[in-house]
Amino acid sequence: MDAERCVGSGMCVLTAGEVFDQRQDDGKVIVLRPEPPAEMRDSVREAVDLCPAAAIVFSLH
Repeated sequence: MDAERCVGSGMCVLTAGEVFDQRQDDGKVIVLRPEPPAEMRDSVREAVDLCPAAAIVFSLH
């Protein structure tokens, strides 16, 4: 996640609100669950794809 690239569109929160939130002051992304469980990974991948600023990267370890 690159907060500097984030434009605060909120697509990540709308898509995977269990994993992402937005800061109150500027709307930039906050990661709530850096290692989401397997059942949330599809929504996280979708949030990555929908991010207009390409500010989120998701990789499996």
